[in-house]
Amino acid sequence: MTSPKPVECWLTDMDGVLVHEEHAIPGAADFIAALTEHGRRFLVLTNNSIFTPRDLRARLLSSGIDVPESALWTSALATAQFLDDQRPGGSAFVVGEAGLTTALYEVGYTMTDRSPDYVVLGETRTYSFEAITTAIRLIEAGARFIATNPDVSGPSKQGTLPATGSVAALISAATGRAPYYIGKPNPLMMRSALNRIDAHSESTVMVGDRMDTDVISGLEAGLRTILVLTGSTKPDHVERFPYQPTRVVDSVADVVPLVGELRPLDQTQPDSRVNLG
Repeated sequence: MTSPKPVECWLTDMDGVLVHEEHAIPGAADFIAALTEHGRRFLVLTNNSIFTPRDLRARLLSSGIDVPESALWTSALATAQFLDDQRPGGSAFVVGEAGLTTALYEVGYTMTDRSPDYVVLGETRTYSFEAITTAIRLIEAGARFIATNPDVSGPSKQGTLPATGSVAALISAATGRAPYYIGKPNPLMMRSALNRIDAHSESTVMVGDRMDTDVISGLEAGLRTILVLTGSTKPDHVERFPYQPTRVVDSVADVVPLVGELRPLDQTQPDSRVNLG
């Protein structure tokens, strides 16, 4: 068996790993500080397409977590990169907010409701019946259907909110056309993130809180993975999956000591998994 390569780069999910809503998870600021101190290349990933990297940096900073704007990678940015690779200078009808429209503008896309190349669906807090109806009719007329991520719900202080995947299902039911999802768990987002920081999958670790997005996308992209139990996946659910992370820990605070090690996940330690019972 080939010995794993030293860890040079880190990818980490944002919600559930670093923050809950507007509040930092204990250890999150120390984790980012450790990555910077040890000179590790890293990106913070999110399927949320609402905010621009500048917005996200400000939100994280208000929680005490200092992440450079250049170290934030969203499903909106990955979607814009994908469309620019597929059809440079194309056009799109967009259902989404500033994070998505800004990303598309920056790669030279035109926003239009007249025979667009694509209908691009992102997350928003103000889905309108009129916009969804327009999207349906454009897809029926031949526009290709893209969605930033497949998440069906998201958290809020008031409770669960419908997310991109839910609205995509509505449009799919009306048109008979399924979207191509760009964000996690599509390994495409992971590969675009790796390219962003000039990283290789064999020397990169993915930290996430969801088995069905973070861990599976990291696994399929060839990364070692760490699951933290401060987010969506609960301890008693981990063993239900047919795949497993490299390591399971209570929170990102447990990851901080690993950042300074070149081979933090090579050894199999008795305490390398939390009690999943």
